[in-house]
Amino acid sequence: MDDMLKEFVVEAMDLAVNVEEHLLALERDPTNKETLNAVFRSFHTIKGGAGFMNLPALVSACHLTENLFDALRTGAAPVTPLSIEAALMASGFVADQLAELNNGAAPESLPAMPAELDKILTDAIEGKVTSTKPAAAPAPAAPAPVAAAAPAAAAPAAGSANGLDWEGMYEAVMPPGSYTRPAGEAAAPVAAPVAAAPAAAAPAAPAADSAGGKKWDGVERRDEGKPAHAAPAKEESIRIDAVKLDALLEVAGESVQAANQAAVLLERLQQFKFEGQAATLMSALTETLERASRYSTELQRATLATRMQPVGRLFQKFPRLVRELAKDLGKEVELIIEGADTEVDRVVVDSLYDPLVHMLRNALDHGVEGPEARVAAGKGPRSTILLKAWQEANSVMIVLQDDGKGMDPVALRKKAAEKGLISPSANMTDDESYQLVFLPGFSTKEVASSVSGRGVGMDVVKTAVEKNRGAIHIESMLGKGTKFAIRLPIELSIVPTMLVSTSGALLALPMAVVQRVVELPEEFMEVGGAPVLKDQGRPLPVRSLAGALGYELSPERVGIVINSPQPYILAVGAVDGTADLVIKPMTAIAVEGITGTARSAEGELVLVVGLSFLMDGCRGAVRMAA
Repeated sequence: MDDMLKEFVVEAMDLAVNVEEHLLALERDPTNKETLNAVFRSFHTIKGGAGFMNLPALVSACHLTENLFDALRTGAAPVTPLSIEAALMASGFVADQLAELNNGAAPESLPAMPAELDKILTDAIEGKVTSTKPAAAPAPAAPAPVAAAAPAAAAPAAGSANGLDWEGMYEAVMPPGSYTRPAGEAAAPVAAPVAAAPAAAAPAAPAADSAGGKKWDGVERRDEGKPAHAAPAKEESIRIDAVKLDALLEVAGESVQAANQAAVLLERLQQFKFEGQAATLMSALTETLERASRYSTELQRATLATRMQPVGRLFQKFPRLVRELAKDLGKEVELIIEGADTEVDRVVVDSLYDPLVHMLRNALDHGVEGPEARVAAGKGPRSTILLKAWQEANSVMIVLQDDGKGMDPVALRKKAAEKGLISPSANMTDDESYQLVFLPGFSTKEVASSVSGRGVGMDVVKTAVEKNRGAIHIESMLGKGTKFAIRLPIELSIVPTMLVSTSGALLALPMAVVQRVVELPEEFMEVGGAPVLKDQGRPLPVRSLAGALGYELSPERVGIVINSPQPYILAVGAVDGTADLVIKPMTAIAVEGITGTARSAEGELVLVVGLSFLMDGCRGAVRMAA
């Protein structure tokens, strides 16, 4: 794909996503003129670029949809369910073509616009309420010419040459209403080559105007030797390959790490006494290292900022998915999105799409009830799904909550036992029972459908969340609904941590779950045989970090209050301070509870304890029965 086509595809894909969002908003408020104009402008812009890229099918679809919205915004045709459906179908076709181009397909290999899409758009333009599918026709040998989409004559304008409608191309890329074709010239489809007779006459010679410029086809052209009245607009942003950003972030992180190690070495050197020229050099070295440390920290922050993206980029893909799936399931569902401007690492945004799709599909299929069942339960016929994001300390919280029937922990335990995933005699709390939905192969549906029931969806969710050093928690109440809460680090490579040591090992705990540090007594009171300590008036269980990780037990006299759904105190040997660490994932081996490694300022190896492991109370995932 050449650079010009790649740039067009990226910008057009952004417009296509916004179009879907506008169409769903228009479905709720058909009288919104601003939304009608926004959709019209988006299709108009995509059409202009597609014309220059010689993509006839895209031009045809956009041209007809543009005609539809021109009729809708002028009142020539009403906004009906058919017109919304036709526009969504056109938007889907445009998105599919752009996706194929983005995946490396050659422009000439793209399929022509389907006859069904042509028919439904034409019916919507004519103001019909329903549309009948056209009879099947043999597939064309080559992509249909753009002229098939245009209601006007397909002959090129009189001033065109080589069979190209230059006037139409220019008109297509200008803002609507800013340029009018000279009188006497017929409008023609833009940008795509058409089989037509050669132009009758060559373009007229440019005529000089009184200002020294030249006229060509009614458009004023400046002489090359004369400056324009205004400088070209300054570009506010540029596109950079994500791989380059990742490399830049890694270098920034390593520079911070090196600066921290240099500061430790300098502190050790300052314990010695220097005199004369050596003292002068030490003073200059101290100043230089402080400046280098400050600049490396600023570089790190600036680099991190380039990778941050709003989760709204991800959330805006879901309203149409919910709409289509609810329609297939015969349910009335409203998706509410909050906190779309919350920023998180680009890698996290990209990796969350599949998990959230699985969660939405499960919420629609399993969670929310149909209209009749909701009315029988004393609820409104329309169910609500909330998708919300916000920043909390050094983490981003993403919540997916429905007001459906909730999860029955007894039924979950029974189903897991039937499938052999747990022992029938297992003694589990309700919170542990909810975690069963994350086991591979677990499903409460007897028959798998196209939506769910194969027992792979929620397993994918937990795996993806933990891969990004996150944690997921479930809260549910029968008859009221279910809430999935995902906690993720704002950025992945550099993590604020608390350094602790226990049993001779140096470990790092993500600061996202550290609440405070307390001193542990010699002896604990016990509840059910387990040690408990009162913290601010509430009894909290005490768990050994060495014991949880399988280390040899040693004296642990320092406790860290862990902020999790079920708070507890984590016992460690000592707290060695805090540090922003560059985390390297563990790929060669997998150790339960450890998510990666890092180097301390002194150069020592540090094992990073997983956020999900801490959130789950330093317990591993529910294991299958032997």
